[in-house]
Amino acid sequence: MEFLLHIVAGASVGFAIGLTGVGGGSLMTPLLLVFGYPPPVAIGTDLLYAAITKTGGALAHHRQGNVDWKIVSILGLGSIPISIFLHTFVLNVEFQESAQFEELLTLSLGIMLIVTSIILILRNKMRKNAIEGKPKLFMPAIHRYRTSATLLMGLILGFCVTVSSVGAGAFGAAILLTIYSQITAVRVIGTDLAHAVPLTFIAGVGYLFAGYVDLMLLFGLIVGSLPAIHIGTRLSSQVPDKVLVQVLTVILLSLGVYYTVF
Repeated sequence: MEFLLHIVAGASVGFAIGLTGVGGGSLMTPLLLVFGYPPPVAIGTDLLYAAITKTGGALAHHRQGNVDWKIVSILGLGSIPISIFLHTFVLNVEFQESAQFEELLTLSLGIMLIVTSIILILRNKMRKNAIEGKPKLFMPAIHRYRTSATLLMGLILGFCVTVSSVGAGAFGAAILLTIYSQITAVRVIGTDLAHAVPLTFIAGVGYLFAGYVDLMLLFGLIVGSLPAIHIGTRLSSQVPDKVLVQVLTVILLSLGVYYTVF
C-alpha cells in the first residue's frame, strides 16, 4: 500500500509538470513532508528524482538545439562547487546530528517556495521589461556583465537547490530569461533544464552518501511520474495552463508561508 502511494504521488507531480512545466521540487518535497518523511530524506530523494526525470527533457532539448552549453558551463562553475562545499563543510555529519539541521532545510524550503510563487506571478512582466531594457539603470549593466551575472546566479542556484531542492525550475528559468532576454524562451528553458540535471544529481548524491535518500521511495516516484509526465505533456495544449499555473502559485505560496512561519 505504501509503495502504491509513492507511485500515485509520483504520478500526481509528474502530471502537473507535464501540464504546466511547473512542479518538481516545489511540489514533490512538500508532498513527501506531508507523507511524514523527515526534511533531509524528502529533499535528498527529491533531488535524485529530479535528476532522473529531467534527463529525458534535457536530452530532447539538446537534440532540438535548444541548449546553450556555454551558459550551462558558466552556471555549473558556480553551482556545482557550492553544492559540494555545502555537503562537505556545512551539511556534514556533525551538523546533521544537530537540532538546527532540519530547521535550516525546512526554512530554506519555505523561503524558496515563496520566491518561486512570486517568480511565477511576475515572470511575464520580468521577461517583457528585460527585453525593453527596464529598469534603464539596471538591465543594461546586467546585459553588459552577463557572464558575471550568470556565475553569480549559478552560486545562488547551487545553494538554494542543495538546501531546499527548489530553484532549478521556474526560479532558474525566470532569472535566465531576464539575463538573456534576446535568446528565445524555449532555448533558455532548455538551457536551464540541462544545468539542472548535474546540479540536482550532485546535490542528491551528497544526501545519498549521508544516508538521507530512500531508494524504494525514489523508485516508486519514478514509476509513477514518467508515464504521467508524458500524459500531462500531451494534454497540455487542451488545458488552460494559465489557470493551472495560478492554482499552483497559490498552493506554493501557501506552503511557503506555512514552512517559513510555522
